Order: sequence, then C-alpha cells, then structure tokens
Amino acid sequence: MRPETVLQSKPFAITLDVGTSLLNKTGTWRNERPVYLDRLPPCNHECPAGENIQAWLGHAEEGDYEAAWRQIMEDNPLPTIMGRVCYHPCEGACNRLSLDEAVGINSVERFLGDQGIKYGWTVPVGELTGKHVMVVGSGPGGLSAAYHLRRVGHGVTIFESSPKAGGMLRWGIPKYRLPREKLNAEITRIEEMGVKIELGTKVKNVQLSMKEGKFDAAFLAVGAHMPKGLDIPLTGEMPVLEGITVLRDLELDQPTGLRGQVVVYGGGNTAMDVARTAARLTGFKPKIIVRRNRDRMAAHEFEVDEALVENVEILNLRTIKQVDGRNVTLEKMVAGDDGRPQASGQYEAIEGDVLVLALGQDVDLELLDGCPDVTTNQGNVLVGPDMMTGQPGIFAGGDMVPSERTVTTAIGHGKKAARNIDAYLGGETYTPAEKHEIASEEMLNTWYYSDADRTVRPALELIRRQSGFAEVVGDLDEDNALFEARRCMSCGNCFECDNCYGVCPDNAITKLGPGKRFEVKYDYCKGCAMCATECPCGAIEMVAEDI
Repeated sequence: MRPETVLQSKPFAITLDVGTSLLNKTGTWRNERPVYLDRLPPCNHECPAGENIQAWLGHAEEGDYEAAWRQIMEDNPLPTIMGRVCYHPCEGACNRLSLDEAVGINSVERFLGDQGIKYGWTVPVGELTGKHVMVVGSGPGGLSAAYHLRRVGHGVTIFESSPKAGGMLRWGIPKYRLPREKLNAEITRIEEMGVKIELGTKVKNVQLSMKEGKFDAAFLAVGAHMPKGLDIPLTGEMPVLEGITVLRDLELDQPTGLRGQVVVYGGGNTAMDVARTAARLTGFKPKIIVRRNRDRMAAHEFEVDEALVENVEILNLRTIKQVDGRNVTLEKMVAGDDGRPQASGQYEAIEGDVLVLALGQDVDLELLDGCPDVTTNQGNVLVGPDMMTGQPGIFAGGDMVPSERTVTTAIGHGKKAARNIDAYLGGETYTPAEKHEIASEEMLNTWYYSDADRTVRPALELIRRQSGFAEVVGDLDEDNALFEARRCMSCGNCFECDNCYGVCPDNAITKLGPGKRFEVKYDYCKGCAMCATECPCGAIEMVAEDI
C-alpha cells in the first residue's frame, strides 16, 4: 500500500480529515507565519495624560463601569473633570473616522467619572514609605502628581497660594463648563487618600521651604496666572480689564466689571470664556477681536463653536490700534503666505463699554530665587526627560515647562513626574515601557464593523444659557454610554471575534478561552495569511520564516 493512502481517509479533492495537515507536515511548506501581537491604538498614543483608552472602553462595553473607572484612575485621577474640559485629541486620531465618526471617548469618560462620584469609588494607597514630597500648586498637574505619589505610599503636601484648591480648573474655567460640585468631589477624593493641601500658602523660596518642611523632593506645578499686558493708545475712560482676573472675580462672587458692550482682545480659550461670561452677565452681544484667521486661533475649535452658538461675534484678522472713549479703532489684517497676519492699512471702528485683554498668561517664577542650578528660558523652566530641573530633587511640569498649556498635558506631566520622583527617592532611574507600533487605519478591515452613528450629548437651550451659569453640555445616560463604548473597534488588539479561528483552512488555530485569545499550532499552519487578512483589528502579523 502506498503511504498517501494511509494518510488520507478520503479522496484528495474532498474535505480532509482533522489532523491531516499535521500528518503532512504542512508547516514545513511555509515561508512566513502568523503572529498575534498588540499594537498601540492611536487614541492611546494621542492622549497627553497617557490613558489606556482602549482598555477602559473595553471594560465599559462589557457594562463593568467600575473596572473601566479603575483603569482610567491608573493614569488620570480626574476623569469627571477631563470628561468636561479635555480637548480630546484622542478622538481626532480615532480610526473609526474612516468609517463614520470618531468614538465619543470624552463623553464616555465623563459618564464613568460621574459614576465614580455617584457610587463613592475609592483608590487604595500603598504603605507609607517615610518619604515626603512637596507639591507647589493645586491645579491639574499638582493634583495628578500628588495622587500618583500617594498611591505608592509617599507622604504629600500641596501648597496652594489661593483660598481654594483647583488652580486654573477653578479660576480659569467657568461653572457652565465645569460644575464646582464635580471639581470639589475629585479634589476631596485625593485629600481623603491622605494628601494634605495647605491653602493660602505661597511658596516664596522652594529650597527654603523644602528644608523647613524636611521634604525629600519637590514638584513645581505653578499655573500661568499672570496676565500679559499690551500697550494700547487709550483716550477717555473706557475700563480695561484682564481676562483671567475677570474669571477669578466671577469665581469669588465679586464684581467682574463687565457691563454693556464688551470687547475682548485675544483668540485663546480665556477669550472665549470671558465673552461667553459677558453674554450671560450683560445681555449684550460681546465682540472678540482676533489677529489670526479662524483656523489659526489658539482656542480649541469646539470652544469657538460654542461661543458662536451663544451669539458671540468673532472678528478675525483684526487688531486694536487705539481706543478713544467708546470708539475702538481696528486695523484689518491679511493672512500672508505663511498664514501669519500682516497689516493692510485699512481701518474700521466699533463701539464698546469695556475692553478685556485676554492675550495669555505667564508663570510667576519667584519661588526659584536662590536656585542657581534651575535654568529658565523665556519664562519657562527647563527640565530633562525625567521632568527634573537642574537642581537634584526639584521637578517641574504643567504651565511651567515648554509644552502645550492644557489640562490634559498637565495631568500627564504630573503622572510622569511622580514616577520619576518615586524612582529618585528609591535611588533608581525610571524606565518607561517601550511603546508598540501604532495601529493605523490601513491595518484594519473597517468593513467588518457595523455603521453606528455617534451619540450626541444633549445641550442646554440657548435661552437658558443666557439666564445663568448652568452646565451647557449634558451627560450620556447608561444606555448611550454603553452604545458609544461598543463603537470602539479595538484597533491593533485582539478582541476575540473568532474570525481567525473560523477562516483557518487547516484547523491550525485553537481558542484558549475567554480573555486568553488564541494559539497557532504551526505544524498545521501553511502560512496562507487568511487569518491576518481577515482580522478586523490588525492584531495578526505575518512574519518571515528564518529559512
């Protein structure tokens, strides 16, 4: 009897029995093999706070909201805040944009953050190490660093010069964007972990304060609270206010000075917030004067859109030349080839009762006096990759260092600094994990996913916005949050859809059980690449054999 008749129980043209590939040593025919791998989702990659977004969305789509919340808290202690004020670059990178619309990551994070407050979820802390860290500033960067340091057992004291904690979260973001009960709840959670916050205490010399308090390290997270001025020819008695001062007075329930026709000069987020505040307080239609065109404004696009909805008028490519009584003279600008505004020599006049300057803020660096080893440049503190200044044991982040001045960035700096401070206190060097390859759109089979329109969060009616400071953007309910989480395509990471298992012609793929993914039996596999081709999320790569 010929050997092939022993190996084959059916005619060759008929479906082969299970195991025949193994008997035929099919694997020896391959020139490449499939390998399961984890790629980096683009949402994770773009998050300045370093959240594992895909992981917590995975928990959320299973309805395990506490597990999702705890996954967020591994990286970000302020989810209910970030679900309201983050500019969500993660969504701009979402591969689902090629199919329909980006996953509403920000709205799901907000839902989970609110769940954490509602049910009183807490985060455990490590045993005390005997080390103590001083944090200067209770804004997002300082709160983040304090939280992560306390989790690993270090004692932490935050020094805050203002009468309330929160930094620019409180003094720079109005209540209609960030309700104070949400802000206070997340700060309280950090305090209840054992973090001390000394209010109304300004650090004038960081080295002296460290010595007096017997601190082993310090993290500086002073926010940009000092308004930048501008010399404008001014005739008459039109009040000239500072945007950040207006928002601070609003928070303290003090008179803001806003009245009548308000003219705001500046194109950043502070300018948008001041104008929207003026619309609520005065009943007039505020005007924002911006040197740049709309697509080059410093303000985030969604904040500009919300201002326009609330009848704020934005005059782009304009600059203020002089103020004479109620008359404000504007020079029209033109965008050059490089997009920068250039003077046109053409003028126009508008009227106003109050001028508000919102041209950015600087950081008060007075506390660094007496620290010759700390280097500054153009108002920024220079730090190394470990967030440490030139002075050993003194770290800095947030608005103080050269970077994008956003809440999310500050939170990421706080986490990064905390990890490096922890290593420093232990006499070690922190080495971050190597990042995987980014899962690009080309690696996916998006046609496998069903069309599912993005869930739109409800918004307060315009008439109600004009009459108070109620929160403008509403919440998702549980059904909508679950639906939105399930729109995630799990880019670059196996979610056990069974496609590879079902399409393999050689029974070479074995299911290992829920959560354990799959195994390739290479003696069976002939390297046809059907599994990799049909994987929806790009979690299989064909690797050349070493022949």
